[in-house]
Parts: sequence; structure tokens; C-alpha cells
Amino acid sequence: MIEFRSVTYGFDDVPVLADVSLTLADGEFVVLAGANGSGKTTLLRHCNGLLDPDSGTVLVDGRSVAENPVAARTNVGMVFQHPRDQFVAATVGADVAFGPENLGLAREEIDRRVETALEAVNMTGRNAERIDSLSGGEQSRVAIAGALAMDPTHLVLDEPFTGLDEPARRSVVERLEALSRSGTGIVVATHDLRDVAGLADRVIAMQDGQVAVDSPPEQGLEGLETLGIRVPEVVSGLE
Repeated sequence: MIEFRSVTYGFDDVPVLADVSLTLADGEFVVLAGANGSGKTTLLRHCNGLLDPDSGTVLVDGRSVAENPVAARTNVGMVFQHPRDQFVAATVGADVAFGPENLGLAREEIDRRVETALEAVNMTGRNAERIDSLSGGEQSRVAIAGALAMDPTHLVLDEPFTGLDEPARRSVVERLEALSRSGTGIVVATHDLRDVAGLADRVIAMQDGQVAVDSPPEQGLEGLETLGIRVPEVVSGLE
């Protein structure tokens, strides 16, 4: 579970988050929607200690992120908007192994996690391939695998479809759907709900650093376009 308790944050005295309180349950598929500048990326960077709140508290599985940053980064896998910004190795296998290696795990456990994570994103057997030779969609899947290798309870993705063509978008969506079915909590931050609205258990929309909507998708989609959020005309699975 991820909890935000009255979280406030600003850059250079410019407020970005204003007294945000949210609870994200284990196994829940959450779409965190909002226009650029709404605060959604800043909020998510508090999940694993990339940012610290000016006031308020963030907890992961009941433990303070500020006091237990390693535990938070283990339990909350983060995938950034531009996956190549988070790659630390030249090849697929080496990059996915990086996180588990830094946990000091045994080699056998590291190898097991790498293979399991690559299988989850449909990239089994591609350990030796260079990341810079992959397509955008494949790079996104490697980034997801790197997060999954940490064995997180939640996977958090910030605008994961930016720059991807339609086949790549479908591939990433299929992976997220499969992970959600397996019990991984998913949080997708986006300003465009076309790809994920049909998968959501819950839609949270932000505006000016505050929560403007927090509802099931069949209710939460109404009125989102007024917040600068692209809403699909027809969403599969919603009445």
C-alpha cells in the first residue's frame, strides 16, 4: 500500500502539491491523470524518495519513505517517461540485473529475477542484446523488466506511451494488463487515457497540485476533458 498523508511540495517556493492525501491499495490498477504541470509526476517521485515532501508523510507498506528509502525503492518500481534516462548498462540482461545486484542478492537469485522479469515483458532470451539497438517499445519493456526485477508490490509508470507507435503502445498495454492480473499494483500517470482507461480500477485526476477527481472509471471519466485530459470516446469494458 502507498499512502500520501497531507503531502505538500514546491520548487523554489512555487507550490506544486498542496495537502494531497491518497491511499493506493495493493493490486489496484490506478490511472493518475492530469495535464502537464498538474503535479502528477511530482507526486509519484515521492513514492520512492526521489523527492521529499516539504510537509506531510509518504508511506509504503506502512513504513515511512523518508526513513526507509531502500525499502521504498524495492517495493515501488518506477518507470520514467523516457526509459533511456534510467538505463545504467549497455545490454538488456545487465541492465535488468543492476537493481537486484545492488540489493546484494546471491547470483542465482539475481539470474532468476532477471529471467522472470524478461519473461513478464515477453523478452526471454534477449539478455545479450544492446539496449541502443532496440525499438522504443522494446526499451519501454526493458525498463519495466528492470523495475520488476526488484520484486515490487507496485509498478509506477510516468507517461509510458510517450513517443511510442501503435504496435509498441499495444505491447506495453498487454504487459501491464498481464502484470495487473498477476496481482501487481499498477499506477500509470498520463494525460491521455486512450490506452489504459479500460484497465483501470480507479481514476484519480489532478489539477493545480490537488486531487480533483477520485472515482471508479465509469464515474471518473466524466468531465475530465475540462482538466486538459484526453478521454477516449469509447472505452472497452465501460458502460
